[in-house]
Amino acid sequence: MQITIEVPDDIAQRLRQQWEDIPRHVLESLVLADYQARVLTLDQVRRLLGYATRFEVHGFLKEHGVSFYTEQDLQDDLATLDRPGV
Repeated sequence: MQITIEVPDDIAQRLRQQWEDIPRHVLESLVLADYQARVLTLDQVRRLLGYATRFEVHGFLKEHGVSFYTEQDLQDDLATLDRPGV
């Protein structure tokens, strides 16, 4: 799906001063917001941004101050630690 938005010229000019690639900035902003809202998964973030690996996604999220380590990850790790012989 392709999405088009209309931005007044004066605002677009100001945005171009801040971000060279406005469409990429808009996409990344949408992806970050929806990942934080738990609308998107890590794999969906990877696909939308065109990354080859989840480690690239981790780097992207870290660069933007967004944790990719979830509460479920913590629970899984704690359960692993509680298992005998681990």
